[in-house]
Amino acid sequence: MLFSILVLLVVNPSAVLSEMISASTDALELCIELCAVYCVWLGIIELVEVSGLGEKLAKLLRPLIKKVFKVENPETQKLIAMNVSANMLGLGNAATPMGIKAMQALDDGSGKANFAMIMLIVINATSIQLLPTTVIGLRASAGSENPSDIILPTLIVTFITTLLGILLVHAIHKILGLKNKKRKKS
Repeated sequence: MLFSILVLLVVNPSAVLSEMISASTDALELCIELCAVYCVWLGIIELVEVSGLGEKLAKLLRPLIKKVFKVENPETQKLIAMNVSANMLGLGNAATPMGIKAMQALDDGSGKANFAMIMLIVINATSIQLLPTTVIGLRASAGSENPSDIILPTLIVTFITTLLGILLVHAIHKILGLKNKKRKKS
C-alpha cells in the first residue's frame, strides 16, 4: 500500500488524496453489501436451527458424517452438518460459529488435533460450493452482467478438491497409524 502511494505521488501527485478517498468509499460500500448478504444468510441459518431443520439435516448427513469423521455424538454430528451445509451454500464466514462449536465438541482435551478435527479443517478449506454466494455477491457488486455463471465450474472444482482432501486425510492418517504401530512394536 505504501509503495502504491509512493508511486502515485511520483506519477500523479494531485490524485493521491482523491484516489485514497475513492478507494475507502469503494471498500466501505463493498463491506455494507457483503454485510447485507451475510445478515440474510445468518438469519436463514438461525431459522433452520430453530425450526428443527438442522436436526433433519444432521439425520440426513449422519451416515456420511459417521463414515468421514468417525464421530458418534449426535450433537457433534449436527454441528458438523450445519457447518458443512453453510459452507456448501458459500457462507464461509456465516459457517464459522458452527465450525468453532464443532471443533470444541470434537476436542478430546489432549491439546492435539485429532482425526475428526483435521477432517473438519480440510472440508472447511476445500468446501463443496453448491451456491457460492460470497463470490456471486462480489461479482454483482463489481458490475458483472451475469454474476452467477460461475456456479457450475465452482461446483465441479470444489467437489474434486473436497474429495481429494478427504482421501488425503484418510491416507495420511492410515500411513501415520502404521508408522506409530511399528514404533510401538520396536
